[in-house]
Amino acid sequence: MKKVLILGASGSIATLVEENLIEDSQVQMTLLVRHPERLTAAIRNDNRVTVVVADVIKDTTTLTQAMRGQDLVYANLYGANLKQQGQAVVQAMQTAKVDRLIWISANGIYGEVPGKYGKWNQQMLGSTLDAYAAGAKVVESSSLAYTIIRPAWFSDKETINYELTQKGQTFKGTEVSRKSVAAYIGTLILDDSQAIKQSIGISEPHTEGAKPSFY
Repeated sequence: MKKVLILGASGSIATLVEENLIEDSQVQMTLLVRHPERLTAAIRNDNRVTVVVADVIKDTTTLTQAMRGQDLVYANLYGANLKQQGQAVVQAMQTAKVDRLIWISANGIYGEVPGKYGKWNQQMLGSTLDAYAAGAKVVESSSLAYTIIRPAWFSDKETINYELTQKGQTFKGTEVSRKSVAAYIGTLILDDSQAIKQSIGISEPHTEGAKPSFY
C-alpha cells in the first residue's frame, strides 16, 4: 500500500489527482485541507481516505503528525506566503522523516518563458509569480527528494496531451489541460523514483503564442 499525503487537497488539480488515485486499490490518501466541505463526497467518504483539517503554517504539529508514515507528500499549495508554506512543509517532512515531495509551482519562476508570452505571463501573475519562485527556492534548497512542477496556464480540455521541459531549458507552449497535469502527477506518485531533484515544465504541444488561446 502506498501512502500519500496531499496538501491543499481541495484544489482543482488535486481533486483530479485524487479521482485518478481512488481507482488504485494500492493507494491510501491523507488529505489535508482547511475547508473539508470542498472535497467531493466520493473522495471524502472513501475508506482509503483520511481527511485532516489544518493550516500548513498555523498547525505545524498537526501537519507533522499527518506526515508520519507517509511514503510521499504532494503539495498543491498557493498564496502570497508560499515561502513560509514551503518552510513549514520542509521542516515537517524532515521531522517526520519523509523524503519524497512533489511541489506544484508555476511557469516563469526562473525567467525561462520567452518572448511576448513571457512578458504577458509576468504581467498577469505579478507578485504571485514572486511567491511561487520563493516557495520553489525553499524546496530546491532543502535536502528532500523533490520534484517541482511548473505548469503553463490551465485549460479545461478533456484531453491528456503534454510535453515536459527541464530547468535550464526554454519553456514551451502557453497552456495545458488540468487533466494533463493531474495525469503527470499521478505517474510521479505511482512511480516516485522519477524526476528526483528536478524542476519540470509542463505544457500542451503546439500551443506557442503571445498568450493562451482562451485569453
